[in-house]
Amino acid sequence: QAQLAESGGGLVQPGGSLRLSCAASGFTLDDHAIGWFRQAPGKGSEGVSCITSDGSTYYRDSVKGRFTISRDNAKNTAYLQMSSLKPEDTAVYYCAADNIRSVQAMCAIPLGYVGIRGQGTLVTVSS
Repeated sequence: QAQLAESGGGLVQPGGSLRLSCAASGFTLDDHAIGWFRQAPGKGSEGVSCITSDGSTYYRDSVKGRFTISRDNAKNTAYLQMSSLKPEDTAVYYCAADNIRSVQAMCAIPLGYVGIRGQGTLVTVSS
């Protein structure tokens, strides 16, 4: 059974950093696009950052220069390095995978329609 499991969330002060991990099991990530999505309380989901199998990346404007997406196909794991965190980054973060070639299209998918998604990890940015 194809599964994704996120880890690395937690409470961090504004300006701090966190690294989220997304471990895949039951399938290989190397031929999938991977996306990190988030959903803040009372809001819809949004694509934060995505990466295709060939390494093309996309970042939403609000995280450019602060977040970095990466993948380690040998470990079947993807990452989201988050720096200079702001209170508005507070959300449940989900990783997702799908057989999509366009990085923009991957990040535009509503989270409920993505092929494979994890259960989410909560990131809280607060002093």
